[in-house]
Amino acid sequence: MSASEFYAKEIKSAFKQFTDFPIEGEQFEDFLPIIGNPKLFQKLINAFATHLQEKFVTRKIDFIAGVEARGLLFGPSVALALGVGFVPIRRAGKLPGECATVTFTKLDHEETFEMQVEAIPFDSNVVIMDDVLATGGSAMAAGNLIKQVGAHILEYDFVLTLDSLHGEEKLATPIFSLLHS
Repeated sequence: MSASEFYAKEIKSAFKQFTDFPIEGEQFEDFLPIIGNPKLFQKLINAFATHLQEKFVTRKIDFIAGVEARGLLFGPSVALALGVGFVPIRRAGKLPGECATVTFTKLDHEETFEMQVEAIPFDSNVVIMDDVLATGGSAMAAGNLIKQVGAHILEYDFVLTLDSLHGEEKLATPIFSLLHS
């Protein structure tokens, strides 16, 4: 049994569900209670770090890219555990300097993500992290930013994948999800 499988049940039990959020008819899976529990948060970080160390033995990970908002909360900790750099992918207007940008449709509106152009050198290997894979729009947009700067996406990593929404179908790169719902 892998570290991720070992901790998955305990981590899933800490999620809190909100009905009709962010829009009516949606069920929101909130993983923030995990961050409030230092022992459980450490297990979450260990599960991702162990998975990535085992999977990418022969390929070097250069950066973890965390997607706003929740990927910014645990992505840096995973990067630190692996001894690699961390790069934030933020909503428009949050980062200084020259930024790569991508606009995409999310639920019922358009959003724009940005990443500082100089944050990831050309030909770097990147793992993209976020909390939930739903329809795949945010993850695909983050991947497009990584590609714009000439870097390689090794994998998309999520705490939870909502399988019924088939977001993984939009992503050409392999995904890893600690939990499925």
